[in-house]
Amino acid sequence: MSVQIVGAGLGRTGTHSLKLAIEHLLGGTCHHMMEVTDDQTNGWNAAFHDDPPDWTDFLSSYNAIVDWPGAGVWRELADAFPDAPVLLSTRSSADVWYESAAKTIFDHIETQRPEEPGPQGGFVDAMMARFSPVWEPDVLKAAYEAHNREVREAISAERLFEYQPGDGWGPLCEALQLPVPDVPFPHTNTTEQFRARREE
Repeated sequence: MSVQIVGAGLGRTGTHSLKLAIEHLLGGTCHHMMEVTDDQTNGWNAAFHDDPPDWTDFLSSYNAIVDWPGAGVWRELADAFPDAPVLLSTRSSADVWYESAAKTIFDHIETQRPEEPGPQGGFVDAMMARFSPVWEPDVLKAAYEAHNREVREAISAERLFEYQPGDGWGPLCEALQLPVPDVPFPHTNTTEQFRARREE
């Protein structure tokens, strides 16, 4: 199995819905932060300390990847899977993205960070430090904009396709040259669902 879509979009850009949609289209499993297991943490930690694993072997169980942590090493993944289209998922603005991320990902990291993080906590800290060493709203919004700009500048127009929540099946099916399924596009992991899952 080889990765057929490289997701460069950051978390809270509809990535969990995209994961389910891609799995419906391609079968198999699409990697997402929810897929990170204890036996993967060393590999991800190494990747964020400039010692990446062999991506073909490391992701051999997946046929696509979206969300963090993959979005944090999108350049390396795009190089490792040169035939895969690159998916840049975004929100309508940096403000909209930040509002969602602040209430979910950032709040979770801040409130759940142990005094001595284990391997997964270690790689998450390294991943977020690479994204933005300063955790202030304006700085994080600027980092989001810079991330998206860098993807657009680095990936050719023929290879890159963009997606925003609400776009439905169209962009995915066009990029993969597949027919549009006769089922609703998934809509999951809303802010409310994220927070409810955390409380459970």
